Amino acid sequence: MKVLLTGGAGYIGSHANKLLTSKGHETVVADNLGRGHREAVRWGRLAEVDLLDEAGLDKLFAEEKFDAVMHFAALIFVGESVSHPDQYYRNNVQGSLNLLRAMRKHEVGRIIFSSTAAVYGTPETSPLPEDHTLGPINPYGWSKLMIEQSIRDFCAAYGMKSVIFRYFNAAGADPACETGERHDPENHLIPLVLKAVHNPQRSLKIFGDDYDTPDGTCVRDYIHVCDLATSHLLGVESLMEPGGEGTARTYNVGNGEGFSVREVIETAAKVTGKMPRVEMASRRDGDAARLVASSERLKRELGWTPQYSELAKIIEHAWAWEQTLPLD
Repeated sequence: MKVLLTGGAGYIGSHANKLLTSKGHETVVADNLGRGHREAVRWGRLAEVDLLDEAGLDKLFAEEKFDAVMHFAALIFVGESVSHPDQYYRNNVQGSLNLLRAMRKHEVGRIIFSSTAAVYGTPETSPLPEDHTLGPINPYGWSKLMIEQSIRDFCAAYGMKSVIFRYFNAAGADPACETGERHDPENHLIPLVLKAVHNPQRSLKIFGDDYDTPDGTCVRDYIHVCDLATSHLLGVESLMEPGGEGTARTYNVGNGEGFSVREVIETAAKVTGKMPRVEMASRRDGDAARLVASSERLKRELGWTPQYSELAKIIEHAWAWEQTLPLD
């Protein structure tokens, strides 16, 4: 099949691109390279286009015949979304609507959407099932929930079909070190820990140690990026099967186990043999105390099984990748 990957020059998209290509599928990456990396498009080919550019999108769809779209493109930082909600609603929501309109116009009826656990807001249960109450507590989560609803409405009205994946904390890197995590600025815990290990002049900030968790620091569910990519392959293969028009299926993607910030730091120290310098800081706006997934629906319906579920292995792959990057 021929798949368009929006945001495919980014972290998760590049891993999905590698996996799809390894399975013999043709890929095209649509990315404005604002936060993605040209060199991450090592598979398929790159079309430099912004989802806010409706004419550019129309031209891309007119020139190609896609079987499905994997929609990764988004601004993704919680803190930034609190400071600049206008950017998040314009880029994430308006860009996604432009994409959906282009798909409808050019009769591309299958979409995989990268959503987030942030749509749940403050958890009432743990682990979180897909039917948990939805109530984002930051603009990033709201922007993703708005896109989810838009996709459901497009599917119902126009006979499209979709799979929505709610990610928990993507982490790790390609075991072959052909691609990995590289955000600017970096805002994710595991790479920040490893950067502080890699460069002793850096320190690591812990944002809050008074949460209602065993050690007072936030607890998160870390899912290996390659296992995320596998879920997308299974999802798009399921969309290629007959039937299902007008439907939008939703799945959590996580390991089902939570680790605190301090546990991540301690595990990284064991993997690398070094302990980073740590500074305490106040809580960040929009951070929930605990986010842990139930991925039983994904396992049951699509046969997904994580290959790299151990935190130490996730950090080991991330550390190997970090050591290929320039010191910063």
